[in-house]
This record gives sequence, structure tokens and C-alpha cells, in this order.
Amino acid sequence: MPTPNPAFTPPAPTTTRPDLAGTFGMVASTHWIATATAQSVLERGGNAFDAAVAGAFVLHVVEPHLNGPGGDLTAVFATEDDPTPTVLVGQGPAPAGATPEHYRAEGLDLVPGAGALAATVPGAVDAWLLLLRDHGTWELADVLAPAVGYARDGHPVAPAVVRTMTAVRGLFEEHWPTSAAQWLPGGAVPAPGDVVRNEALASVFERLVAAGSGVDGRSARIDAARGEWAEGFVAEAIDRFVRQPHRHASGTDHAGVIRASDLAAFRATYEPATTAEFRGCTIAKTGPWGQGPALLQTLRLLEPLDDARLDPATELGAHTIVEAQKLALADREAFYGDGDVPLDVLLSDAYTDERRALIGDLASAELRPGTVEGVRHTMPPVRTSHEASAGAAGSAGEPTVRIERDAPAVAPVEDRGEPFVAPDGETRGDTCHIDVVDRWGNIVSATPSGGWLQSSPTIPGLGFCLGTRLQMTWLEEGTASTLRPGERPRTTLTPTLVLRDGVPVAAVGSPGGDQQDQWQLLFLLRWIVGGYSPQQAIDAPALHTTSFPGSFWPRTWEPAGLVVEDRIGDDVVAGLEARGHVVTRAGDWTLGRLSCVTRDPATGVLGAAANPRGAQGYAAGR
Repeated sequence: MPTPNPAFTPPAPTTTRPDLAGTFGMVASTHWIATATAQSVLERGGNAFDAAVAGAFVLHVVEPHLNGPGGDLTAVFATEDDPTPTVLVGQGPAPAGATPEHYRAEGLDLVPGAGALAATVPGAVDAWLLLLRDHGTWELADVLAPAVGYARDGHPVAPAVVRTMTAVRGLFEEHWPTSAAQWLPGGAVPAPGDVVRNEALASVFERLVAAGSGVDGRSARIDAARGEWAEGFVAEAIDRFVRQPHRHASGTDHAGVIRASDLAAFRATYEPATTAEFRGCTIAKTGPWGQGPALLQTLRLLEPLDDARLDPATELGAHTIVEAQKLALADREAFYGDGDVPLDVLLSDAYTDERRALIGDLASAELRPGTVEGVRHTMPPVRTSHEASAGAAGSAGEPTVRIERDAPAVAPVEDRGEPFVAPDGETRGDTCHIDVVDRWGNIVSATPSGGWLQSSPTIPGLGFCLGTRLQMTWLEEGTASTLRPGERPRTTLTPTLVLRDGVPVAAVGSPGGDQQDQWQLLFLLRWIVGGYSPQQAIDAPALHTTSFPGSFWPRTWEPAGLVVEDRIGDDVVAGLEARGHVVTRAGDWTLGRLSCVTRDPATGVLGAAANPRGAQGYAAGR
């Protein structure tokens, strides 16, 4: 076990779950069935990539409120032969017809948070198949068999899925009949523990496997499945269905713009990871088309500070951490997108030193992006939730936001580990996660998301729906993340790989929308600096800021907003409020759903830990 740092608050004497240790293989994910599935693949000789893909397709089935085949994916991985961290890019781009002009012509000022107009090209399935082809060892039929079984034969539905179905029941019954047919069997919401099935989805998986029947070679058979997904019956069914207008989160009806040609034009890819050094570790993230580099910027800001200022459980530590996060997330809004992003400057010593000087003794209630010579972007409109609900024009250049709902808006200001789902399908805090490491040293951290059951109507014959990642773009011209056909939206999906001396030692990630990296930051600080064990770091009280523009519709912020678990203590909360933070208490065990796997290169000992919050995440291994 690691040695706790005396500068940090001591970890709790007991953990909610054991820190797993072994030498064979480890899995941690956001659902126990996916974890068990992935571990079963390792037990039968598969490697980490076979296991991750099998577990991920099961996540499509058992966490349909958090991800689906119509969604997206990012992963960071390394292999036994090459420890260099690599990013798997399963984030699809905006369709060719998704132009700001089209949305404005539809009477919209924002991309809606639910409905097919918010769909990017589905990227998750092709990305998983690419990873399996290049780094796995199993046949596709064997990898998909568990997901096919759970979809066709059924599985006990988790309480969180039932809560989501209950929230959107009226939307399904009144506006999305294909979703009602799939998710409200017999016209009723299932009870927790009821066995639910998705035979259409099982058939989709089987047809992908059948596409490779008679094809010579494992890789060629997987490529045949990829071709069938992108250019066959799946693309045709999506194209046919989205042409029909349906209700969106805007309260108005629209047809989608995604076409079969958009799916045919997309294939998942690999990219080098973006990295930064922190306290003897290398942290590997996606590029700035995702929010991952904001975590790197935050770590760079915190690196030279005294250890005591990095403890999230104290008033000083929490304040310092949150103020650093605000600066990095302001830069995210100003600079990040699927274009040229000056990361070399944003991560440089000179820029970081200049920004660190802005961290004061009091909470900032301003959005303070930095300045990079030669780089100018229009800042998007910044609204509080009150201003957005009022629909007022606000200050000059701030567009009116029309929000029409059948029920009053009750969205919390924070994104939590389980999603908040409004009656109109608006969702915050989506996503699931899986980490796997095997005895050979293959390791992967993956965050699949999107295409959740409440994002748009279920497509007949497919059993799934499209994602809503385009809501993370702006319709205003000139921003770093303006909607542009063929470009990726700036995703919140942000898995992490940690290396020491160039060798991977941990894979970690969390659901939670904008909060994913904020919660991962707490883990990294407690594990790397505080000397906590992985399970101690996951169990410890969590917090995050909401003082930045949210990525989810209706794209609002809460100036100086800070959300904390009550376990952080009354004295800490009072001290933070005295510094000007607007604190929201979220309960004792509510924030974050982190999981991780670890590997000690010197001994070969593997580890895993999972989050107790929500009573759904699970780690397994030996």
C-alpha cells in the first residue's frame, strides 16, 4: 500500500471496497455485468482489448441510458509491445447537412439537447471494431456473444435505467412511439430487477457478424462488419427514419439531417495522445477536440504548489484546485475545438506561470480565458440558468433561448455520476466507463457515451437511437467550437492513462459530462501526491465547479458555483463560502463514478478499484 502524505487529510481507515490486487488481469467498469463479461474474456485467454470490446458492447445493452451503438467513444491505450499512449477516436463528426444556417432556418438558436438534429455520425461501434481488429485476438462473433445474449435473452434492469425511463415516459408516449414500443413493454415502465430485452439490437449485432461469413481472415471479417455498419442496413435504416420530423428538446418538431452518406464517409482512427508531466508521472489525454487537455492545464497550474494546497479535503486545497480548474475550463471555451489549437502555448511554462498568478484568496465569479498571440476567437454567449429560462435577450449579441417544456425545469446545476434527465429528454451527466489491464501489459481506458435511450427516438429494426453530441457546438460564427459540417464537436469524453518512466501504470476514467476530469483530478492528486490507494482516492469526498459554460444544452453556467459532497464537512463548506464560493451541497455519496486499473511494471502486480456511488460500478480481477 502507498504511504499517505502527512500534508494531506488522512484517508478513511476503511474503504467501501477492497483495493484489488493480482497478477492475471483486472477490469473495472460502471456496471457489474460488463465487468464480469470482460473478466470472463481474460479468463478464457483473451487480452485486454478483447475484454474491453466485449464489455463495452454489453454496456450498450445494460446501460442504455448512458450509451448505445448510435453514440461515440474515446479511449487511451497502450500495448505490451509499445507503451506509447495512443488515442482511439470514435467521435464522429457533424453530418454534411448540419450547418448553422440550417438550424437557424429551423428557428433554433442552440443545437437541441435531444432529437436527431443533435446527432453526430455514430462512431462507437466502428471504433470498437477497429481496436478489436488491430489489437485484439478473438473473432467478432465470440466478442459479441455476451451482448447478443443479454439483449435477446434479457438482463435484470438497473434502478438507474428505470429512473430514466420514468422521467421520459410522457415524451415516449406522446411524441416518440418507437421508443415507447421498445422501452415501455406492455405500456408500462419496468420495475428495477425486471428482465428486459432488446431483440432488435441482438439482431443488429448478429447481422454484423454475418457480414463476415465466408470471408477469409479475422481482420477481413471484422472489416466486413465495419462496412456493413457504415454502408449497409444500419446506415439505410438511420437515413430513412430521421427524415421524419419528431419532437426535440426545443419543444418543436424537426427532421434530422444525418444521411447514409455521412456514415459511409466515416471510419474511426488513432491519434497520438496529448501528454503533460506532473509530479513524476506522464498524464495522457485526447487532443483538444475533447476536454482532456484542460486536465493537463490544471495539473500544470498546480504542479509547483505546496502539497497542502493540493488536498481537496481542506478549505485551502479545495479553493486552490477549483480556481485552477476555472482557468483551464475558461481556456477550453476560448480555444478548444476540432481545429488548430495552440496547445504548445497553453501547456507552456510561461503561459502557465502567468495564469497561475490569477489564483487569489477569493473565489472568482468571472470567466477568464487567457490570451494567445495570433489566436482570436469569438467567445460564445454566456448565460446563467435563470437567464436561459427567462428567454430574455440579455446583453448585446446574446441570442434569445426558447425553452418550452411540459413540466417546469428542475435540472440541477451540477452534472452528477448518474444523469439528470428532464421530461423532454435533456440529459446531463451521461456516460459510462471501462478500464482493463492484462498480465502482458496491455492496458486501456475507454469512455463510451451518447445514443442513450432518451436522446432521440428509437430507430425501428435497430433497437437503438442516435446521440446528441452536436449540442456541444455553437451556432455563433467564429467560436473555437462553432458547428461545422465534417468536424468533430468538442466532446466531454475524457479517459486517462498514467505513465511512470514511460510505462503505463494506471487507466482511469469517470462518467459525468463536464465533471469527468474534475473528479479524475481529485483522484490523481490523492493518489500521486497524497499517497492514497486507488480505492481510498475514489471513496474520498468529491467536489467540482460549475463556474464555466456547460457543454450540455442549454449551455449555462453558475458564476462561482461549487458543488460538494456533504462529507467534506461543515467547517470546510463555511470556509469556502467565506471565500465567495456559491456552494451547493449534493449529499454524502453523490459525485463521480470513477473506476481504475493499475499495474506495477517492477513486480507485475495489477490492481483495480471502482466507485461505490450508485451501487452499480464494479471491479474484478485476480
